[in-house]
Amino acid sequence: MTLLYSEVEEELRAAVRGLLADRCPPAAVLKRIESDPGHRTLDNSVNSMGDLDLWKTLAGEIGVAGLLIPEELGGAGASASEVAVVLEELGRAVAPVPFFTSSVLATQALLPTGDALLGELAEGWRTAALAVSFAASPYRPLRGSSVRVEDGQLSGTVTGVAGADVADVLLVPVDGELYATEGAAVELVPSLDLTRPVATVTFERTEARRVGACDLAGVLRSGAALLASEQLGVAEWCLDSTLGYVKERHQFARPVGSFQAIKHRLADLWLDVVRARAAARNAVADPSPLSVAVAQLWNAAVAVHAAEEALQLHGGIGMTWEHPVHLYLKRAKASEIALGTPGDHREALASLAGVPGPE
Repeated sequence: MTLLYSEVEEELRAAVRGLLADRCPPAAVLKRIESDPGHRTLDNSVNSMGDLDLWKTLAGEIGVAGLLIPEELGGAGASASEVAVVLEELGRAVAPVPFFTSSVLATQALLPTGDALLGELAEGWRTAALAVSFAASPYRPLRGSSVRVEDGQLSGTVTGVAGADVADVLLVPVDGELYATEGAAVELVPSLDLTRPVATVTFERTEARRVGACDLAGVLRSGAALLASEQLGVAEWCLDSTLGYVKERHQFARPVGSFQAIKHRLADLWLDVVRARAAARNAVADPSPLSVAVAQLWNAAVAVHAAEEALQLHGGIGMTWEHPVHLYLKRAKASEIALGTPGDHREALASLAGVPGPE
């Protein structure tokens, strides 16, 4: 594992960052989330928070949708390292696109099956969502699900599904098998993170196609490993924007950043972010249960802390709706309980490291 990025990774980062700077500045994200998402079914339209035009450009011109998909199935055949770089940049922009839900979670669930749907996902003109609660963890993967299958039809409800509002296909794990369907009812529910809405998905004898076996715990663990890179991107933006602000904001005829107390707080935060980068890179290079637990336990907390520090050190402007820092705080807080809470990962880490629990 190295903290250095390859030339290919840096080229990919530059392409994604340049597009996001042009098409997804904070002002554009703020404007988008002011709309009311409402309700939809998969065969009808919805006023969604997702920026599908931006997504089509990311998928079509940069090719991010098929990074994890092998070349023989129509994808780029890239590694998790390239995916992590994209997630870092999407985290820096809190971009409302379905990359994590479709090109990471859903794609990872589908990859072992070799299903033809992978080619469609790789092109980016269709998206998928894994019909599992975003609050589910690798240690309790079916939290929030009551789905059953009978005669090729699905019945039941899944709560807290991320990416369902823009998904063309839902991938539904039931009893170790994966089913694909396009006919479920999707209702968006109140969510802290408005840039990544969650929904309640209802199946009422919905026709579905079995696509193969599904190791749901493994999929969620791989997703948690890569989510650490998105959390790193959130923390990096918060640190960089705060540094820029305290250099320009003056108090008592001197920059706020020149005060020793502010210097110490930002120095400590910089160290936290550097450690977060090490944890995220390690989880990508070695997605073992131990590495994933470490990355999520650390990076989830760092993203929240960085956003809180950014809000406080921006002073009064940081408390306003017009400043984008609240988007990052909400993303950090929502991601903190996604794919396992810090407590879940702490317990797993203690068990894996052989630390005895309370008697």
